[in-house]
Amino acid sequence: MTTFTPPRRIVSLLPSATEIIAVLGLTDFLVGRSHECDFPTQVKALPVCTEPRFNPAGTSSEIHDRVTAVLQSALSVYRVKTEVLQELQPTHILTQAQCEVCAVSVGDVEAAVASLTGCQPQIISLQPTVLADVWADIERVATALDVSATATIAALKQRVNDCRNLTQPLSASQRPTVACLEWLDPLMAAGNWMPELVELAGGRSLFGALGQHSPWLQWSSLLEANPDAIVILPCGFDLERTRQEAHILQHHPNWASLKAVQTGRVYVTDGNAYFNRPGPRLVDSLEILTEILQPEQGSFGYEGTGWQPFR
Repeated sequence: MTTFTPPRRIVSLLPSATEIIAVLGLTDFLVGRSHECDFPTQVKALPVCTEPRFNPAGTSSEIHDRVTAVLQSALSVYRVKTEVLQELQPTHILTQAQCEVCAVSVGDVEAAVASLTGCQPQIISLQPTVLADVWADIERVATALDVSATATIAALKQRVNDCRNLTQPLSASQRPTVACLEWLDPLMAAGNWMPELVELAGGRSLFGALGQHSPWLQWSSLLEANPDAIVILPCGFDLERTRQEAHILQHHPNWASLKAVQTGRVYVTDGNAYFNRPGPRLVDSLEILTEILQPEQGSFGYEGTGWQPFR
């Protein structure tokens, strides 16, 4: 007896959602992507369904100012290309309700879908704030697309447990205090899942509350906390761009007085590929943090590609 599988034409408007589709083995059903979806590499050949409403080039400060200006008059800083969706005739569209700066908003997607003719795609909106939400999102996507996520989630959880088992025996004195910086000008600490990843990796997170949006950070607070380690992971910046932008920090008159700077425990990372994408590669992000914060526990092989010391 042959089981009928309905056609699936998936558009992902979120990089982490695209990676969820890939880890579930559904890449062949993707017909469209956001302008930021770049992993796995074959998705770059797909039609692009979104575009920024601002110029993404420039310094951290310039980008911040442009984004702030756009958000005064729009739901998100990106536009849905309705004309491309009309041509693609998707059955499912994946988007997010987590951050208006990360990707198109649910409201923008709903407005675009309302104008389509010939199709009524199901909108799957993701809103992860902690690791458990990522597992739930993978399950939600799998259910909507009629596949199983059991083995996928189990494999990801096992890698998390492997890191936990490495760091769980550590005493408080062996756990460095950590400042994770998600933006540099102005300063922003990393919230949401990042405090959880830091703790699992054998550190003590100083800023940002678990499951809460990333907070702005005053230089005075960073100087007062004087962290043992600083991990720089700007949203949207790859490793090389992060290294270039991190020099902004060195211009602050008190930068050199920080303990992390004096002991060489400042690190630049590929925040775009890892820490700021709440999908399967958050597990890679955990392994990167473990490698950075507890190097004596062993290497996962990310140095040079996922992160580098910053001097």
